[in-house]
Amino acid sequence: MTLTDILRDSSNIVFFGGAGVSTESNIPDFRSPTGLYGEKKENKYPYPAETMLSHSFFVRHPKEFFNFYFNEMIYLDAVPNAAHYALADLEKMGKLKAVITQNIDGLHQKAGSLNVLELHGSVLRNYCTKDHTFFTLEETMKNRDQDGIPRDPKDGAIIKPDVVLYEESLDGSVLNQAVSAIAQADCMIVGGTSLQVYPAAGLLQYFRGRYLVLINRDSTPYDNQADLVIHDSIGKVLGEAVKELKAEK
Repeated sequence: MTLTDILRDSSNIVFFGGAGVSTESNIPDFRSPTGLYGEKKENKYPYPAETMLSHSFFVRHPKEFFNFYFNEMIYLDAVPNAAHYALADLEKMGKLKAVITQNIDGLHQKAGSLNVLELHGSVLRNYCTKDHTFFTLEETMKNRDQDGIPRDPKDGAIIKPDVVLYEESLDGSVLNQAVSAIAQADCMIVGGTSLQVYPAAGLLQYFRGRYLVLINRDSTPYDNQADLVIHDSIGKVLGEAVKELKAEK
């Protein structure tokens, strides 16, 4: 059975994606040599990425945190790729009910997806740590002080990105929505993730539908449980399958 066959036969699809979905938009992944946690990054900063992206580091060393964050986590020129657009098309066709993503870049929404559940937050949302005033990414970058720390011009408090740092919990409401969407799905497509990061990877246990599809460059611990496994470019695979489906209409 091909991916197109599965898409045709499904009416309640949920997509669960990770960093690999955005690498084709030139946003680095995590574990490759040039990725966020890769050896080339480790040699560039005095602390490991996991340390610099922790809540305690943000509190104690905001200057170093934001130096790393703005240099390594923000990609202003990134645009959606074929995978993002294919998922948006599936939603417009009424087949895809939710995109659950570990990414924080907002590219799914930029491509046109409406029901996007961001497990780890978004760089596009930022809030004053004192009164919770909202700031866009552009406003946040514009309001940086001499140390590169973004501050609310009204009260001088630090502006924190709405992203889940290490030592912080996932948003319970978003997590519950993701569980509900997966539990109701008849098809779950997992793409661009190694399925090794918890609690996100544990979401697969809630799937009781007919088709589990895994699209990832490398093998995952769940490959032997899937109905279809494809080790290829996620943009190419999703793009071609959705194009074939649209041609049948």
